[in-house]
Amino acid sequence: MARSTKEEALETRNRILDAAENVFHAQGVAQTSLAEVAQAADVTRGAIYWHFKNKSDLFDAMCERVRLPMESMMEAGAEEGEVDPLGKLRDTCVFVLHEAARNPHSRKVFDIIFHKCEFVEEADPIVIRQRECYLEGMANIERILRKAIDRQQLPADLDLRLAGVTLHAAMGGLLNNWLFAPDSFNLEENAEKLIDACFDTLRYAPSLRR
Repeated sequence: MARSTKEEALETRNRILDAAENVFHAQGVAQTSLAEVAQAADVTRGAIYWHFKNKSDLFDAMCERVRLPMESMMEAGAEEGEVDPLGKLRDTCVFVLHEAARNPHSRKVFDIIFHKCEFVEEADPIVIRQRECYLEGMANIERILRKAIDRQQLPADLDLRLAGVTLHAAMGGLLNNWLFAPDSFNLEENAEKLIDACFDTLRYAPSLRR
């Protein structure tokens, strides 16, 4: 009985998250109320508050379903004994682009983050959390790049901060542009080439050297 109740609770939570994806994507995050999410999920508002503290908590949980696999790959690339940190980072970047192209859930969440979030108030918990995720991602990238330098996979005089900013901006730009106009280029087919071009920039651009 307990296991059944736990499974039912998980099913309800996932149904709420799926509904949040759909409503946030259709209306934008700021324009969506928890009552509208509850209606779309066919649950009460009380059920939403049982699983999530507020809209910010719900938004973050929705993002985590996409973010966690990427964070796991990044952490693997940053492990002390990793022999191919740059290869792991490349795999992560290719995985992210493929997820956007192949996984409808991931694509919808990326589209919400890039195009359906109205970041107008600095104190908004969603804005704060997104900024934290950005800074955490930047720190992880720099940590992996530093290990890649130690493994002589990148130039010893690479400017880590500029290299991290460049790679993060390139990834964000690729996702943003493709989500905005999917027919403008084939993201799935060209994901590896696009990422390799980014990594060639890290290896060879004189402007990224200290």
